[in-house]
Amino acid sequence: MAIPIDGVRVGHWTDTDACTGCTVVEFPEGTVASYECRGGAPAARELTLLETDKSVTSIDALLLTGGSAFGLAAADGVMRRMEEVGRGVLTPAGAVPIVPALGLFDLAVGESGVRPGPEQGYAAAASVSPDASLTGQVGAGTGAYTSHWRGPEGARPGGLRAAERRMGEVVVWALVAVNAYGDIDLGDAPVSTDAVARLQEPFEFGATSDRTHTTIGVVVTNARLDKVGCRIVAQGAHDGLARSLTPPHTRFDGDAFVAAATGVIPAHVDVVRLLALAAVTDAIRAAAD
Repeated sequence: MAIPIDGVRVGHWTDTDACTGCTVVEFPEGTVASYECRGGAPAARELTLLETDKSVTSIDALLLTGGSAFGLAAADGVMRRMEEVGRGVLTPAGAVPIVPALGLFDLAVGESGVRPGPEQGYAAAASVSPDASLTGQVGAGTGAYTSHWRGPEGARPGGLRAAERRMGEVVVWALVAVNAYGDIDLGDAPVSTDAVARLQEPFEFGATSDRTHTTIGVVVTNARLDKVGCRIVAQGAHDGLARSLTPPHTRFDGDAFVAAATGVIPAHVDVVRLLALAAVTDAIRAAAD
């Protein structure tokens, strides 16, 4: 699946032995972005810049990474690469790249001492391409699984997944690292309450691997939106997550989406939000295939 938004490129660093990795999404200059974070256990960096009241409006790249909070260090390498190619907000001291980062917990899947760092982030950023692999256990999705509530034996591959939705000339593309406490909900069967019941069970924090997860992703559109519009689209992305994962946004998930708009096509924000909901739903449900 090619990336359907002009100027958007993706690169990965993957360690299949340690079951971790990171993914960089590079945006064309002038791309506007905001975010929405839900769930109780986020790992993130530089999201405050994307708040609607902050003066920085553009984004250069986004890092999706394994390694939990440790993996956020990979953003240093992405910034170094973006600086080399002349990206960033101009200041008297030079350009400062804007590279938010979202992390997921994969430390219990492979080798917990191996996490993406600055060199790995740089490698991912240096490899960006419009034709990068977007599906499976690659990049940030290398150690990503669903159904963690079932325990290590019951977890199912999630990985990196992508989908797009269109309405006329308006395009929304979603890239999601699916790593959830809950099950994928295909919408064709009654919702199981077993995962919810499991939340009631007493447990010692950190004692089981099914308590650590998080689904992260990005939705990119060619629509012309401001930061408020992007925030609304990010909320729509979470609506798609809630439609396709059960239960969503638990205290053990730190689910987060960045929404980015390249500003080519005039569009109503509610149209873009609905397309984002549908694209994220499609992407996550594809992990059940």
